[in-house]
Amino acid sequence: MNGIFERTELLLGTEAIKRLSQKKVIVFGVGGVGSWCAESLVRSGICNLTIVDSDCVCASNINRQLMATVSSLNKPKVKVLHQRLLDINPKAEITALQKVYCEQTAADFNLDKYDYIIDAIDSLKDKALLILSACKTTAVLFSSMGAALKTDPLRIKVAEFWKVEGDPLARALRKRFKSQGQYPNKKFFCVFSDELPHAAIQSNDDGSRVNGTVMHVTASFGLVLASLVIKDVC
Repeated sequence: MNGIFERTELLLGTEAIKRLSQKKVIVFGVGGVGSWCAESLVRSGICNLTIVDSDCVCASNINRQLMATVSSLNKPKVKVLHQRLLDINPKAEITALQKVYCEQTAADFNLDKYDYIIDAIDSLKDKALLILSACKTTAVLFSSMGAALKTDPLRIKVAEFWKVEGDPLARALRKRFKSQGQYPNKKFFCVFSDELPHAAIQSNDDGSRVNGTVMHVTASFGLVLASLVIKDVC
């Protein structure tokens, strides 16, 4: 195992590598954003990581999700990613949970035991619930806003949630919090893009909306999320 983190240690220092190895991180959603965040965390020295996602790999994931390949089709995303992360660092403690975070399952997660909580959830309702719950803990929360319908990674920014501008998902979350009279009880930072959304949307037969996405934006969101954790630890 000697040498895996040699280049990182050279840049960040021995003490930083030690601190990174001691932190507990959970990533909710390992799609186009969360999968890249998870890998970046492990490659940077995070040794205790929990990944949460209920979905299986499908063909439409291949254009942007880290573990999505033809050979991984129909396999649970967290299981495929779990194996990949252990191939990077076999000594890491990687927990893969194939489930969704929602009202019915929220009690199953002991969020207080984590140092960092990463929100890469797509569902507005579940995302809002996670944010409210995470902000009640001592963990540091970093949240991804909307990466779909964007093509320019140079427009990606970081801001405190209430200062995010030009992002429809952040706007929808704020509206939801206000309508319910429930607000996050501490500040948290978000990764977002102020690029105007492109009209690349279609509807499935069941009426659900599908947004156009590209890897160079979604992956960049994930890498920036990971960088926020690394920077905060260091």
